[in-house]
Amino acid sequence: MALEWTILRYATAAEAIMIILLTMPGPDFLRKGMTMVTRNLIKPLLLIIPFCLYLRMDIYWKYETRTSCNAGSCILSEFLRYQKSILISQRDELLILLAPFLYWILYNLLNLVVKVEKLNKRVERLKRNIK
Repeated sequence: MALEWTILRYATAAEAIMIILLTMPGPDFLRKGMTMVTRNLIKPLLLIIPFCLYLRMDIYWKYETRTSCNAGSCILSEFLRYQKSILISQRDELLILLAPFLYWILYNLLNLVVKVEKLNKRVERLKRNIK
């Protein structure tokens, strides 16, 4: 199961990096290049959503089949393992929520960047027609 979480972590990190690079000011050619790269990656990144649903169902199944361990009913090592399992599930749940949210932000940001580029081209064309 560690491979699935590693894939999700890398995909989420890639989304975050693309968001940061698209929002940073910089030279126009870098912005256009980053926009093209992001446009090409946005459709494959859509697979994150069903992947997150699958991982969410996996966490739910593990939670439902997990044995309950209270402080008085089991030994200390079992209790610590149980608590660690709960913490890992919570961390993974946050990652599952973060991945589609970052995808949504990236998708909307990319649409805004494309619209701004089109408007800039229109303004330049109008300026040339006025002269």
